[in-house]
Amino acid sequence: MKMKNMKMKNMKMKNKKMKKNKFALISLTLTSFFLGPWALANEAILKGLEKEARSADAKFVQFNITAGEKFFRSERINSSGEKVSCMTCHSPDPKKTGMTRANKVIEPMAPAVNAERFTDMVKVQKWFKRNCNDVLDRACTAQEKGNFVKYMMSIK
Repeated sequence: MKMKNMKMKNMKMKNKKMKKNKFALISLTLTSFFLGPWALANEAILKGLEKEARSADAKFVQFNITAGEKFFRSERINSSGEKVSCMTCHSPDPKKTGMTRANKVIEPMAPAVNAERFTDMVKVQKWFKRNCNDVLDRACTAQEKGNFVKYMMSIK
């Protein structure tokens, strides 16, 4: 009798796990269907930046939307003596296009209006490297990059 009860208990636990896994799979499928595949790519970019942040700082906890917005909007004096910020080229409204110094259009930063933004880690790292050097005269930290991306992803 004890053996039968144990088997029943194990079967109930397996059923609960299967239901939980089924729910997770359905949620993931619906997320990718309604938000598009780029939503999953954005999360993958954040996961990659989290890994980078953890390896750079053992005390890393999470990225911060408010810090990302502050980083985006803060003006600095670069090595040429110019007042610059991310908004110098990117629009103060991340849902709008910006303009390079060479008068080329920069597509909006917010993934909500630019589905391709933050979907390719190679491009993300390339542009952070270039733009951080232009604005900060140094490389961005993993924390700064993650905060920035998290802020851009929060814009609806």
